[in-house]
Amino acid sequence: MAVSAALPSADVARRAEALDALDAILPFDRRDQLAALLTDDDVATLKHLASEGMGDNTLRALASDLGYLEAWCQLATGSPLPWPAPESLLLKFVAHHLWDPAKRAEDTSHGMPAEVESGLRSQRLLRADGPHAPGTVRRRLTSWSILTRWRGLVGSFDRPSLKSALRLAVRASARPRQRKSKKAVTGDVLAKLLLVCAGERLVDLRDRALLLAAFASGGRRRSEIAGLRVEDLTDEEPVRADPSDLNSPALSCLSIRLGRTKTTTNDDDEHVLLIGRSVIALKQWLNKAGINEGPVFRRVDQWGNIDRRALTPQSVNLILKSRCKQAGLEPALFSAHGLRSGYLTEAANRGIPLPEAMQQSLHKSVTQAGRYYNDAERKQGRAARLII
Repeated sequence: MAVSAALPSADVARRAEALDALDAILPFDRRDQLAALLTDDDVATLKHLASEGMGDNTLRALASDLGYLEAWCQLATGSPLPWPAPESLLLKFVAHHLWDPAKRAEDTSHGMPAEVESGLRSQRLLRADGPHAPGTVRRRLTSWSILTRWRGLVGSFDRPSLKSALRLAVRASARPRQRKSKKAVTGDVLAKLLLVCAGERLVDLRDRALLLAAFASGGRRRSEIAGLRVEDLTDEEPVRADPSDLNSPALSCLSIRLGRTKTTTNDDDEHVLLIGRSVIALKQWLNKAGINEGPVFRRVDQWGNIDRRALTPQSVNLILKSRCKQAGLEPALFSAHGLRSGYLTEAANRGIPLPEAMQQSLHKSVTQAGRYYNDAERKQGRAARLII
């Protein structure tokens, strides 16, 4: 009995060691948790995907979703996740995560069973109350489908019954779409944030450069800012403040090569421009920090020591929230994504054409980018001012 009891911990240790190969992608504490949740085949699949050049953010999301699915399936069925998953298991997943709160109040068996919910909470895999966000459920089903295909198997993800169940469950859960940032970091908000990091300490120089670069480069995602490297920066010829006026002052110009992003690949060679104030702030930070290569934005400890490693995407979010608090703003209302939505909102408020703003933000969807413009145009338009 002692030997068999030791086997699970030995397996976990072996998988944790195997996951060390992904230490640049998976945070150390998350690695140990995943080692306990995943199977040997799961770890082999993740390592294969990493060797195939899958983006870090995508691989991180797949690993997280796979860990959740394995834990949920074990609790819900008493067995590991089967490959491929039968249609009945996919429908059970939808039923457990998207349910009607009103019906749950009348029937406690509706939705996720209490023992499954308790088990997921004990493993710190479930925190929110109520049904899941539809976007989260769809993402996990998509991850499940991707991992199934990468194993050379055919799943039931395109079955009409699953699509119908998902559509009806989303309607029943009655959970409104949540913005990634409740408020956008528009020009006026950005000005307040910059005021509280106007000092000459290294941490102030870093945060000022980070905020300006993230906003002015089109509202970059936090993962793109965290992953920015000196090698991605190229000095360009100065440009005029007013392109139509040859006598207007010349401004510094810098191009940023983004490489692989959420909507591009390494082969796309996408780049955006920084002009003027944001370039000056970025170069001040790099010069004072003595950074000539590697990650642009790094951790600065309380004594002013600079780490060699890049900030994590979560750190970018925490920096923004910390500066919001210092500026007298409510941190809960803002997140790093507010820089992205704020850039487009500000562009709309200033009358910049949507296609021109999308060249800088690199949005692929006109519909997605246009939402910010629609909101701005409604506030500026006459339709809502019939009675004032």
